Amino acid sequence: MWNAGQGERRPLPVTPLSQQTILITGATDGLGRQLAEHLARSGARLLLHGRDAKRGADAVRAIQAATGNARLEFVQADFASLAQVHAMAASLATELQRLDTLVNNAGIGSGGRGVAPRELSRDGIELRFAVNYLAPFVLTRALLALLARSAPARIVNVASAGQQALDFDDLMLEHGYSGWRAYCQSKLAQIFFTFDLAAEMRGTGVTVNCLHPSSLMPTKMVMQAYGYTLSTIEQGVEATARLVTDPALDAVTGRYFDVLREATAEPQAYDAAARDALRAATERMAGISA
Repeated sequence: MWNAGQGERRPLPVTPLSQQTILITGATDGLGRQLAEHLARSGARLLLHGRDAKRGADAVRAIQAATGNARLEFVQADFASLAQVHAMAASLATELQRLDTLVNNAGIGSGGRGVAPRELSRDGIELRFAVNYLAPFVLTRALLALLARSAPARIVNVASAGQQALDFDDLMLEHGYSGWRAYCQSKLAQIFFTFDLAAEMRGTGVTVNCLHPSSLMPTKMVMQAYGYTLSTIEQGVEATARLVTDPALDAVTGRYFDVLREATAEPQAYDAAARDALRAATERMAGISA
């Protein structure tokens, strides 16, 4: 990352991890919870997001006890409600002096092992699209100015290897719905957003990357959908924490990683017209303009 001035290019000084402020969404359970504990050991200030206040308080207490880090705070919002996402973002943008990393991890899976019913968010949007993609889109855009002021800063989007091309004639999946299809489309939408935002933020000192952290980790989401696991939580934490902390990635942006290696996403993610179409639809749904 570089700070241009008076015709010269100077590397921006990287804030030591112990002095950083990091926001992790979906941090009261699963990968987010374990990532929070891992990063807490560095002494960083951590903001742990969740939708349930009791689970949030329990997570904060447990991580403080395990790591000795008292710089932990819980922030509450239900990502199925855009009003709550906007309120959370506005509060953070006002109260925080800096934000070094945003980890968009919160999400819901494909549903149970049976046929998952089509569900809507409080705003009438297909639920998996709303929670996995639209809510982090709104949150991230609201915090962009803060991240830019804190540069060098990082945005890490926890996507998935499960990806399916978006159908712009039926983006809300009103026909032929399946929970798996909804999940895979929402995760590909996250990758679209990653690539677009990385291009937009190039030169600001804010990098934007996404990853598939590991396959079928032992989380409630995975056990509900599959009943078995293939990877450990520790593998997912290692892959995600790398995008947060690795100095070798200081200038790397706009990439999709499959665990620890750079990979190629579903081909539609590289279609500029498709990304433009999603951005336009997203801004209409969210009621904001990029």
